[in-house]
Amino acid sequence: MDAQARYDELAADLEARHGDVALGKMFGMPCVKRNGKAAAGYYRGDMVFKLPDPAAREEALALDGAHFFDPMGGRPRKEWVQVPAAHAERWPELAERALRPAG
Repeated sequence: MDAQARYDELAADLEARHGDVALGKMFGMPCVKRNGKAAAGYYRGDMVFKLPDPAAREEALALDGAHFFDPMGGRPRKEWVQVPAAHAERWPELAERALRPAG
C-alpha cells in the first residue's frame, strides 16, 4: 500500500471512530481535525502530527528521518513532527496521541 492510501485509510478510520474528528485541509494538505483544530495531516508522502506533549514529540523525532514540520521553509512548527512513510506502522499510534486533548 502506498503512503497516500495508508493516510487515507487511517484518516477514514479516525473519523469513523471519533465523533468529533473530521477530515479537511491545512496548508493545502489533507488533514485530520478534532473540534475544528488540525491534529495530523499528509504532506509529500509523509504524515505530520501535532504533538504538544514533549515526550510524544521527542519519541516521534527519534524516528529515523523524522523532523520538525517546515512547510514554508525556514519556519519549522515547534509542535509538529513530520514522520516518513518508512514508519507508517507508527502513524496510527502517533495520530491517536495527536488527537489527545492538550494538557
